[in-house]
Amino acid sequence: MTTPETSQPTAPEPPHGYTSDKDAYLRRMRRIEGQVRGIARMIEDDTYCIDILTQVSAVTKALQAVSIGLVGDHLGHCVVEAARSSDDEGAAKVAEASEAIARLVRS
Repeated sequence: MTTPETSQPTAPEPPHGYTSDKDAYLRRMRRIEGQVRGIARMIEDDTYCIDILTQVSAVTKALQAVSIGLVGDHLGHCVVEAARSSDDEGAAKVAEASEAIARLVRS
């Protein structure tokens, strides 16, 4: 791969921290997608509110589990690699991770 500014070859981006678990993440997301479609059907079918809320809670917990896994993968791979590269890169990745975690906690 080359960059347009320099036409010099660049090293490929290292795989993301979740790469080794990518298939598992995709399976989980497809399962969550099916749950969300099921909730839409429940609403279309005028299902009892509490039953819908129970399913919404299950989807929320499933998404939180994916988020926690991705945070762990990011810290264990991306942040560690950046810290090995330089203090500045490591600090930037830690700040980025902190912001992402704060967004997750607020949601």
